[in-house]
Amino acid sequence: MSLASETRTAVDEHPFLVAALRAGVVNYTAAARYLDVDGEVDAVATAIRRYAEELPAFETDARDVRVRMESGITPISADGSHPETALLAVGGTSFRTDGGELTAIVATGAVDTTALAESLQRLSLAEIAPVAAGVSEGAMMLIVERLEGANALRAVEDALERVPAT
Repeated sequence: MSLASETRTAVDEHPFLVAALRAGVVNYTAAARYLDVDGEVDAVATAIRRYAEELPAFETDARDVRVRMESGITPISADGSHPETALLAVGGTSFRTDGGELTAIVATGAVDTTALAESLQRLSLAEIAPVAAGVSEGAMMLIVERLEGANALRAVEDALERVPAT
């Protein structure tokens, strides 16, 4: 495998680095030192720079969505009874409005898996760990602890203003 090919493979193993290369905010020498590529740092840095030149520019889009918060969410066993009342079902748990201690952040409109991924990233940066999350055509839901609801709402709204264009 050539140094260029090995470098591309190493870069692709770090999605944050690919995004930074697309955005043009990478110090190539520092990135070369970070990657575990067998070769001279300057040669690896050159391979990274050349790879970056081939990547599409990093662009974002604001999504046309409505985001709201719904409190009183309860997790229950998804045993199949009353599936029509579940707001979200993941694995063996479904979530419904039932006076519980959780909050749902609900986005409707132009949402997809990229919007969900960006929302999860923003929540992570805000140190908010969702209990559950899901997306389907035209709807996205993230379940968080009740006290994190307002901050989660702001983080998701911000994320949906700048979703990476694919």
